[in-house]
Amino acid sequence: MISLANRVLALAALLYAGLVTPATAAVYNPETLTLANGMQVVVVTNKRAPIVTHMVWYKVGAADEPKGKSGIAHFLEHMMFKATSTLKSGEFSSTVARNGGRDNAFTSSDYTGYFQTIAKDRLELVMRMEADRMTNILFNDEQIESERQVILEERNMRTENSPDARLGEEINAAFYRNHPYGTPIIGWRHEIVGLTRSDLESFYKLWYHPNNAILVVAGDVTAAEVKPLAEKYYGKIPAGELPQRIRPTEPPHIADLRVSLADARVRQPSWRRLFLAPSFAWGESARTYALEIGSEILGGGATSRLHKSLVVEQGKAVSAGSYYDDSSFGPTNFTVHASPQREVSIEEIEKLVEAEIAKLLTDGVTDEEVDRAKKRMQASAVYARDSAGRGARALGAALASGQTVEDVESWPERIGKVTAGEVNEALRSVLNAESSLTAVLLEKEKP
Repeated sequence: MISLANRVLALAALLYAGLVTPATAAVYNPETLTLANGMQVVVVTNKRAPIVTHMVWYKVGAADEPKGKSGIAHFLEHMMFKATSTLKSGEFSSTVARNGGRDNAFTSSDYTGYFQTIAKDRLELVMRMEADRMTNILFNDEQIESERQVILEERNMRTENSPDARLGEEINAAFYRNHPYGTPIIGWRHEIVGLTRSDLESFYKLWYHPNNAILVVAGDVTAAEVKPLAEKYYGKIPAGELPQRIRPTEPPHIADLRVSLADARVRQPSWRRLFLAPSFAWGESARTYALEIGSEILGGGATSRLHKSLVVEQGKAVSAGSYYDDSSFGPTNFTVHASPQREVSIEEIEKLVEAEIAKLLTDGVTDEEVDRAKKRMQASAVYARDSAGRGARALGAALASGQTVEDVESWPERIGKVTAGEVNEALRSVLNAESSLTAVLLEKEKP
């Protein structure tokens, strides 16, 4: 039997040799259908194991909350595990666990998702329960107050007690000057405290409808098997009247902003710089593929320019890189970051990163760099096909953020067509220090 590691190496070799084309090598090959009530269904067949991942994505997230009511989307995610008209509080998860599966949920700025991974013959069970909580959640005052304390403690653990998370919250609040992405997904503490039963019920009834949801089923299953189950459980739920997803427009960024946080708990200082950038659904979206490649070249791992220069050659940084996520429903950012060695100051590491960016913008990327980056990225898409769960997440997140199945399936081909000139043009349009936000995390001296 050929091991997964050997398959990965073989696929990479074929890609580099040009024997496997991106269009055929890096696709999930999903089957899609739409129920009569408007619910989109996506099936990714992967027969490596007799299990399935069942996911429901709602096209609503923290950025859709009423102003002054932050945290509703995340709070509602918690309440979805409470009682319904047919299930007791906690019975959903205990039933999944008792049948050998696992379940969880997540909230982002643009979507909320619920998933279960379970044996194929238990698919109908989780689909029935998921369809039930799409419409039948019971909002009990006592349970709301209990869950509020859980959420506040979650905020304490993940944000209040983490200097890096606290800085991240301040960065977003300063960076997004008019867009709701500046509000934390978990919500501001004082607004979480003020959320009412009416707030939660209204948000649930406004957004949780089948025509605002995407069902993704991946694993040892076909669309022919999923369709009758989806029609049986989700298809009988009436479509709802949906509001428009109206969001404020982010204005041009014209000032160089700085955010700094010093904390005695910091053991590793860090530096980062954010630049406003387009996404697939916002701004100059045609540049997104070129920016993905540019980020890979500048800071995408051990072979990137930043890592080789600051970490390997100069030995000035513990780590250095960049990242760019173009899948959001609104504006996004291109971020460059570095963590200095103990004897190196934040000021020095900032100048070193700026020098690398200046060199990149002046000299540009080369055809060879672009070719290598594209092959690495296309190879990673091929590897992703081995994981049924990854396919479900990739497709669900894309569809919930305004993209199409074709956008996901054609990604390797579109990446393959990007030229060095387009990468240089995209980077020069975004990496403008005069309209960026620089953030530093520092170790505060103990008294």
